[in-house]
Amino acid sequence: MKLKATQLRKGMIIEHNNELYQLSEVFHNTPGKGPASVQVKMKNIRTGINAEKRFRSDETAIKASLESKEMEFLYNDGEDYYFMDTETFDQMPLRTDILGDSHLYLLPNAKVTINFYRNNPVGVELPGSVELKITETEPSLKTATVTSSYKPAVVETGLKIQVPPFISEGEVVRIDTSDGKYLERAK
Repeated sequence: MKLKATQLRKGMIIEHNNELYQLSEVFHNTPGKGPASVQVKMKNIRTGINAEKRFRSDETAIKASLESKEMEFLYNDGEDYYFMDTETFDQMPLRTDILGDSHLYLLPNAKVTINFYRNNPVGVELPGSVELKITETEPSLKTATVTSSYKPAVVETGLKIQVPPFISEGEVVRIDTSDGKYLERAK
């Protein structure tokens, strides 16, 4: 499917020079003089190499035609992450290089959407937020209130985040999967 450059969004997968690229950053540039453009930072899905491309606003890009399938994360064996098709119960391993940082948000039994391009898995769509338990952080301060200062913490999957000073070990927090930032305490 062809898209105008101005319709490109972060996370989309496009075809460029007969390769698949996932867009990691999209900047719309509208200078005072001259034509508008769209600057994208993208990652080659096959090789993992980052690239940049500037599209004129009237140029088009080809959005990759992907098939999506809901799957359930089961476990990892150190190298591969195993997912189960929720309809057929077939199991499929995915390498860490396909998952990228997504593996840091996965707990057993989590439901995710896996994207396929020509029957090959190319990426994972996570839910907007996940709830994970804090396993490591500095002790909470009794007098701490909601402030703009944060302290480092590690959650059960190994993801390192910044949390408010009143959060302590053992608490469950909600984390935004798009940027890995703390949202709130989980109820």
